[in-house]
Amino acid sequence: MNAKLFLLTCILVMLKSCAAPPSKEITTFILVRHAEKADDGSEDPALMPEGEQRAVDLLNLLKETSVDAIYSTPYQRTRLTVAPLATEKKIPVSEYSAFEEQEINRMIDEHRGGTIVVAGHSDSVPWTANLLTGKETFPAFESEDYNNILIVDVAEPGKAAKVTWLSFGSSAPVPRLRPSM
Repeated sequence: MNAKLFLLTCILVMLKSCAAPPSKEITTFILVRHAEKADDGSEDPALMPEGEQRAVDLLNLLKETSVDAIYSTPYQRTRLTVAPLATEKKIPVSEYSAFEEQEINRMIDEHRGGTIVVAGHSDSVPWTANLLTGKETFPAFESEDYNNILIVDVAEPGKAAKVTWLSFGSSAPVPRLRPSM
């Protein structure tokens, strides 16, 4: 009887060690560049009327999407881009520093398994997507290109991630869905 119990225990241990590891929670980042900014000569301009419309377009795009957190760099143009969404969702806009890996990791730690909207800039949005995917896939956006939105699903930064790249906004030249990366 002891030999049978020993054999059964060995089989159970082997089966347990062969079982697939539990899947990690997927965190979704919705990365958006700030909308069209005013050319007022300041370092912290507000949005142009087209930018205000794009902020409303972002709200309309994400209105039915569950959002757990909204982040913005400390500039008016980024805060104003996500302000209508934040108001609708009743979520405060938290400030973050662009180009800081620990900031992105903190977002994941605080909102793991959730959806995080991050408003940044022509260079910081692609940088964040590259950080999350672990690949240098996305170059900086052109200075007049405000319609990009990158949706990155990631379990662990720098590992396999799924990216959906699309255009949005009523002032976008041609709505397009770019291939997932």
